[in-house]
Amino acid sequence: MKITALETIQLPYLKNILWLQIHTDEGLIGLGETFRGADAVARYLHSDVAPLLIGRDPLEIDAISKLLIETYVGFRSSGVEMRAASAVDIALWDLFGKATNQPIHQLLGGLSRQRIRTYNTCAGYTYNKSGARRYIGASDHAAEGPYEDQIAFHRDAGALAQSLLEEGITAMKIWPFDPYAVESGGNFIHRADLDKALLPFRQIRDTVGDKMEVMVELHSMWDLPSALAIARGLQEFRPFWAEDPIKMQDPDALAIYAQRSGLPVCASETVATRSQFLELLRKGAADYVMLDVSWCGGLSEAKKIGTMAEAFQRPVAPHDCTGPVVFAASIHLAMNLPNAIFQESVRAYYSSWYRDLVTVMPRIEDGHLYPFAGAGLGLELSPYVLEHPDAIVQKTRRADL
Repeated sequence: MKITALETIQLPYLKNILWLQIHTDEGLIGLGETFRGADAVARYLHSDVAPLLIGRDPLEIDAISKLLIETYVGFRSSGVEMRAASAVDIALWDLFGKATNQPIHQLLGGLSRQRIRTYNTCAGYTYNKSGARRYIGASDHAAEGPYEDQIAFHRDAGALAQSLLEEGITAMKIWPFDPYAVESGGNFIHRADLDKALLPFRQIRDTVGDKMEVMVELHSMWDLPSALAIARGLQEFRPFWAEDPIKMQDPDALAIYAQRSGLPVCASETVATRSQFLELLRKGAADYVMLDVSWCGGLSEAKKIGTMAEAFQRPVAPHDCTGPVVFAASIHLAMNLPNAIFQESVRAYYSSWYRDLVTVMPRIEDGHLYPFAGAGLGLELSPYVLEHPDAIVQKTRRADL
């Protein structure tokens, strides 16, 4: 089997998402996805990656992964090159599954569990879409549906927690500190603002007590003293973890935070490749390892990072606040990794616009995700995407293949 073409697909209203289809001479097509910087990733895939891959055997997954993330064309960061490599890798695993008629989780080593617990990232329908605002408040705009959870955690986080529990979801993630980081540059938080940002945690505990695990997302927006000040305020509410409390550029500083904050540390969706995660683990800077399959190097690298974390006795919780293909790939990984404890999800996404984009959605019941049954990823892009009149489709092929 040989790779004959690379095809990228984008929709203008979802310009953060890039889909990649890798075509072969046997008629099989592998599907990949990555997120953010989609225009630049598409250009790089066609100009630099396609000439390297067309004509190669798509089942040489490890060799291609090494080529794209460790040689002269690769860079150990989560920028354009790494996102392109991640999309390629997901598509190659999808092809592997289709060629062998096996789901990806089986090819990774099989199921470690029959289902995995999910937590709800409390985003709304437009969060992370092209042109959407990431930081909104209770009065910013009207709800577009029942799951405008980012507005809800500003208005009444206790009621939001109760609504999640009614669906069997017993863990949630919120980020009420972000607006204050935007205002101050992340260098200072006033006591009055700290109290305002702590209100959702107080509402959750007052309404549902300890029935809900609460994660706090800090988006790497704070310096060390400010992050520690926030941690002191959070301690009474017993958050499950503090995610990306500072920028992930200094493992020593993160280790200081881990030692002094009194909170478990989760890191980091922004980190790529085993080498960077190894530094965090060696320094004792992370209690929970979070990776993003579309940013860290793909499923191949994610599996290796997860196994390395297991050697350090650290659990893994794959990140997902992206698109439905990465969501599916992450579920396959989380079902396989023995040390996976959560798979992130966004109910505003999987209950609405995800369903327009792919042919199959995962089974989600009682706060748990269940494995896909089909070969490869177990889903395809829907006709809505492939036949959309505004779709931006680019294809690079070689005439002799």
